[in-house]
Amino acid sequence: MTLRAKGQKRDGRERPRARARTRTHGSVAVYPGSFDPITNGHLDIIERGLSVFDEVIIAILVNLDKSPLFTVAERVELIRETYKGDRRVRVDTFSGLLVDYAERVGASVIVRGLRAISDFEYEFQMALMNRRLNPRIETVFMMPAEGFSYVSSKLVKEVFQLGGPVNELVPAVVERRLTEKHGAARAAAVRARR
Repeated sequence: MTLRAKGQKRDGRERPRARARTRTHGSVAVYPGSFDPITNGHLDIIERGLSVFDEVIIAILVNLDKSPLFTVAERVELIRETYKGDRRVRVDTFSGLLVDYAERVGASVIVRGLRAISDFEYEFQMALMNRRLNPRIETVFMMPAEGFSYVSSKLVKEVFQLGGPVNELVPAVVERRLTEKHGAARAAAVRARR
């Protein structure tokens, strides 16, 4: 019988140390996206992130090439209203490389949501590129609850504009702002559906 040192596998290699399943004190994660608009699927990922990290920064990408439904300032306001009073959630904007932004705000983790297998290939490529650019920043993939696995900002906008209900897909403040901003076009779509 061969004696092994504590922490060694049978083949003599050192065992990896088990990581604690609790939050690391002061851990900060960045959850990037366009959030145009933020959906209940996004909220689900944020809540999952908060169960692991002390703070989640919702980082809205400023992309001048896109024509968003809501301006960046409106998206910041919607998210801040959704998380009013929760000091563990911060809303910010960024442009440029995500890993540079994460380093600047003191985050060591990027959180990404995966709805379906079709998201994985793109997200995997981005995670590997981010690792190449800054190996100190990790990417963590989280899956939303099954009820949100099909929800995207794009689908929410389409359903709303065509007169469909979105009350179970977005926070109440988002539904209210959608109605304020695009209520007339939606009312016409609802009438056309009848």
